[in-house]
Amino acid sequence: MTSKEIKDLSQDQLKEQIAQERERLLRLKFAHAISPIENPLRIRTSRKEIARLLTELSAKSNQQ
Repeated sequence: MTSKEIKDLSQDQLKEQIAQERERLLRLKFAHAISPIENPLRIRTSRKEIARLLTELSAKSNQQ
């Protein structure tokens, strides 16, 4: 998801995306603990995506 796409989301959509990304990160961590996943960098990108979404959510909540 690009930064422009993130900025265009509403607060409710951001919260939904954060929940989805957290669920994805949890599944990736479990899969990696059981057997090493093919691309472990997906865990890092998922964490960074969550951080981007949270940053945008806090920026939008501070504006209102």
